[in-house]
Amino acid sequence: MIDTVLQRRTLVAAAICGALAVLIGAFGAHGLPEFLQSRGLDAETIAKRSGQFDVGARYHLVHAVVLLVIAAIPFGSNRVRRVAAWLMLLGILFFSGSLYLLVALNKPWLGAVTPIGGLLWIAGWVSLLGLTRDRSV
Repeated sequence: MIDTVLQRRTLVAAAICGALAVLIGAFGAHGLPEFLQSRGLDAETIAKRSGQFDVGARYHLVHAVVLLVIAAIPFGSNRVRRVAAWLMLLGILFFSGSLYLLVALNKPWLGAVTPIGGLLWIAGWVSLLGLTRDRSV
């Protein structure tokens, strides 16, 4: 039986992550260049950092939608669903979060954290295969 509390919590996480992704993406599209320019960055660095920020926001939004899907899947193990949701959330934090910080602080070394988020997402995607073990599908 599907844990409705888990579904609700995952839906809340998806809604918050989705709203933040749109908000952060809007800032990236409309305010980021001016922010970076005010920090004294040259045009080439601003273009590079804007691209990095865009990647973070795009992947953030995609994985917010994945959380929504995890909440909506009507079958499978609650344990697997919980693990997959946490891996997706942590992936957002490490992947997108490290890119946001890298850009805001202009600290390229933060890019070393980004692949950890990618690995968490890969593990999350692979863990979703565990939902197919439900024989009632």
